[in-house]
Formats: sequence, C-alpha cells, structure tokens
Amino acid sequence: MKNKSFWSLHTLRNFYIATLLAWLVWIFVLDNNNLRVVFSNRIKMKELETEKSILLEKISQVKKERDEVFGNPKMLEKLAREKFLMRRPNEEVYVIIDENNEPSELEKSE
Repeated sequence: MKNKSFWSLHTLRNFYIATLLAWLVWIFVLDNNNLRVVFSNRIKMKELETEKSILLEKISQVKKERDEVFGNPKMLEKLAREKFLMRRPNEEVYVIIDENNEPSELEKSE
C-alpha cells in the first residue's frame, strides 16, 4: 500500500478542480452580478441607446424648427397662434388640420 501524503498531485488537482467549480457556481448563479443580471443589463442598455438616438433626432428637429421660427416674424406669429392659441383683440383663431396632418389657420374677425 502506497503512503500518499495530503499534498500529492492527485489531491491538489482535485482541490483546484473543486475550487474552480465552486468559483464558477458562485459567478454564474450566486453573485449579485450573475449571468442573468449581466444579460438583462445589456438588453436594457441597447434599448436605452436606441431611445437615446431617437431623442437626439427629435432634439435636432426641434432645434431646426426653432431656428426657422425665431428667424422669421411671420412664422413666430403662426407658431404662437397654432400652438398656444394666442390671438389679437376681437379675433378668434381656428386651427384646422388637413389630410397631410399639417395645420392651417383660419382667422375670423368680429
């Protein structure tokens, strides 16, 4: 019968394999940042990036419209009448939307 010591190659190999398996279980299942959390965070990050790109496009569109409106007094008046329903004294403003979903205004003086 062979006299095996505790620090033999076989015992150390089993120790390292057991430690590796315990570490993998810890990382993949028990840790707060396990695989499920990592994948769900990546999916959420992709959704937020697409939302960010959509919002950046909307911001650029609003800036373009703002530059058009504030550069032209007629457009400023049209914006004030259509969006904020501002009017002159003794005047009513009606906003009518056509087939192209673009508003056109009709003024009625009293």
